[in-house]
Amino acid sequence: MAAKGEQTRQRVADVALRMFREVGFAKTTMRAIAAEAGISVGNAYYYFASKDDLVQELYLQVQEEHAARARAALESATDLTSRLRATLHAGLDAMAPYHRFGADFLTTAIRPTSPVNPFAARSAPAREASLNIFRSAVDGARPQAPKRLRGELPELLWLGYMGVTLFWVYDTSEGQQRTRKLVDGAVPLIAKVLSLARVPGAGKALDDILRLSRSIRA
Repeated sequence: MAAKGEQTRQRVADVALRMFREVGFAKTTMRAIAAEAGISVGNAYYYFASKDDLVQELYLQVQEEHAARARAALESATDLTSRLRATLHAGLDAMAPYHRFGADFLTTAIRPTSPVNPFAARSAPAREASLNIFRSAVDGARPQAPKRLRGELPELLWLGYMGVTLFWVYDTSEGQQRTRKLVDGAVPLIAKVLSLARVPGAGKALDDILRLSRSIRA
């Protein structure tokens, strides 16, 4: 029974995510999802209480795809610059099927009180999964990132990735090439800033950045 229930849940999730891609979030209804999955509307609500729950499922599946793509890309990347570039491009690849309806998701997620806000408590599993991707990128870099930054760097990079994602949502260029150019241009700049941590006296500016980051997360 448990296995059958899990299969039904996965079928509902697969149908919903396909419909998100094909017709968009706003036009996808729980009734339509249930009909496509071949179950009653009540059954659909049993597994997912609302479309918000299905958005959380989308977040998790995109993170799984991002992680898989990043692992493959990082096999041939050693320094932090190439690893960060590979990780960001892997994320864009994972999100690509949903770009057409990215604004729909953003409209839902951008409200501070929205349960699908990336910073909301309910988004914690997907957020942690994404942070782990950036931790892997940083931890596996050779030479290693400056010690004073290493612990907090993955979260800072994740926050930057949120900014890249927002840019990507509104990027109407073919294949979102402007976002790709943004990544390729920003990553070397990030590497230069990080290198300041090793310069005597210059590291104070980075300490100020870390203090600011800690204060807004407190």
